[in-house]
Amino acid sequence: MQRVRFLGAIVAAAMLTAPVLAAELKIGLAEDADTLDPAQSRTFVGRIVYTALCDKLVDVTPKLEIVPQLATSWAWSDDGMSLTMTLREGVKFHDGTAMDAEAVVATIKRNLTLTESRRKSELSSVADVVATGPLQVRFQLKAPDATLLAQLADRAGMIVSPTAAKALGANFGSHPVCAGPFEFVERIQQDRIVLKRFADYWNKDHVKLDKVTYLPIVDNTVRLANLRAGDLDMMERLAPTDIGTIKSDPKLTFAKAIGIGYMGLYANIANGPRANNPFGRDKRVRQAFSLAIDREALNQIVFDGTALAGNQPYPPTSPWFNSALPVPERDISKAKALLKAAGQELVYIELQTSNNPIMMQQMQAVQAMVAEAGFDVRLKTMEFATLLNSQSAGTYDLSRTDWSGRVDPDGNLHQFVTCAGGLNDEKYCNPKVDELLNDARRSIDPKVRKAKYDEAAVILDDELPVIYLGHTAWLWAFNKKVTGFVPSPDGMIRLLDVTNGN
Repeated sequence: MQRVRFLGAIVAAAMLTAPVLAAELKIGLAEDADTLDPAQSRTFVGRIVYTALCDKLVDVTPKLEIVPQLATSWAWSDDGMSLTMTLREGVKFHDGTAMDAEAVVATIKRNLTLTESRRKSELSSVADVVATGPLQVRFQLKAPDATLLAQLADRAGMIVSPTAAKALGANFGSHPVCAGPFEFVERIQQDRIVLKRFADYWNKDHVKLDKVTYLPIVDNTVRLANLRAGDLDMMERLAPTDIGTIKSDPKLTFAKAIGIGYMGLYANIANGPRANNPFGRDKRVRQAFSLAIDREALNQIVFDGTALAGNQPYPPTSPWFNSALPVPERDISKAKALLKAAGQELVYIELQTSNNPIMMQQMQAVQAMVAEAGFDVRLKTMEFATLLNSQSAGTYDLSRTDWSGRVDPDGNLHQFVTCAGGLNDEKYCNPKVDELLNDARRSIDPKVRKAKYDEAAVILDDELPVIYLGHTAWLWAFNKKVTGFVPSPDGMIRLLDVTNGN
């Protein structure tokens, strides 16, 4: 008896002193992120990582409502020319420095002045930002801008440590320092991004995980195989055709949300010598290409009916959709007539796409469809970050990428089609479109804004710098041990209150 009691005491003591196994969540991403600098980055998966790494001034709920995050309240001036925000007290960056009004001012000014910044067009209405107290900032605007809050709910509103930003400059992405629930540990390109729980996070009671590892796995089949084998706990962008596989696996489940973004084909209109071809020079050639596509067939063939055919930067279900421009039916005869009017019978074009299998399948279907109208399309597949670099450099004819979408319609349009837009890789420029979209930014009247967007849509539907194909549903798959995840139309994976087997 004495021996049994003695052994029992040893076991009990060991249980008290043994370290608790860390709760890790391994997330499979459909591609690798680009730089982890909110000022410079442009990838969707980068934004997924930021939801854990970098808190913003405001956030967005699954109902697409703007709610407090680093800012607890805000107010517009009567004339709409300034926005004053009160900041959360006691927030620290991952390097231990204080997140205060001066840090917000430094971040916004960095976004506006850093040579490499892609946030300039998103914040183009900001004339100045000043600290009006230790925890209060005022955005002074050049003109009223109804979109600013929505911009601050994304990368433009992610506040970074001024100390780290000053030390690293344009190389900030090599070791990002923000104020999110998890802090940076390491990154190996094309392999993994590792974060750990930030002990001094302002909302730490809602952080249930100790470690998050993001693993870029481009091939959907491989990503799903890793999930089923237990090498992943969660994956984003489950292929619609794999929903049945998830339902048949007792260990797994899935979640979905209709997205607010779009699938687009970006035409090189004036971005260097590669724009000098019939597709870039003549809108009738682009119109013919668009008419040769059966968008609903793409939905059924590639997305198993889960997507929504579209021809505008917001879905037909959106209040911002211009119903006077319905999604076009496929019309090969009209497409051929447009090519003939443009003096073309056979148009050769290189279409670049990422090596994502679903996107490749979709572009193979498009390739076959448009061939019937007189287009000889050569597909060029590449890694996603490389594709984006090619778009920026103008070394492309036609490029296929997704846009994850923004709460405000401006976020789906302005930076892509205005003359100085930060993501206008097409180098499309129409002063009338600029005027309409800038006017829509300045009004806080939804009716006025809708009229401006409708008028711009007519021009863009005619000139087609971007050919819209439709709108996908976000699909996530995960182990049933993962609890607390709430799907959101913006496609983000927010990790507060998410647990893994605990």
